[in-house]
Amino acid sequence: MARTERMRQEVPQSFGVEDFARRTAEGWKLVAVEWQRELPETDETAQAEEVPFGLQIGNDPSRLEVNPAEQDALFLMMEMTVQEGPYTDIAEELNRRGYRTREGFKWTAVSVFQMLPRLIEVGPKIFATREWQLRKSAAKL
Repeated sequence: MARTERMRQEVPQSFGVEDFARRTAEGWKLVAVEWQRELPETDETAQAEEVPFGLQIGNDPSRLEVNPAEQDALFLMMEMTVQEGPYTDIAEELNRRGYRTREGFKWTAVSVFQMLPRLIEVGPKIFATREWQLRKSAAKL
């Protein structure tokens, strides 16, 4: 199989057809173009930060509170991850128990994998809970 070399080139304002021709003559093939523009910082364009999985906006909109169903799903993901369960098994168990992603879809191995940063973030808090200690004790029986 032939090796492939890739290069990312920052494009100056004066980039033009001649630059494409030069790279092509050097043996390069254009495979992607990435566009970028600056947006003004206004209230209309500012994006709200997504509420982390396991939490929801509370009665006081300036505070977050626990979302019980999502919190239970996080505990199950953490428990099965600690037991070194494959992502497919974790997804199947979440679905079997009726848990769904925030978008309402069934869990997949990929969607469980995408939760790893959240599990890492919330892990120390989960491990410190009484519920986790009870689950850990029950698992030893």
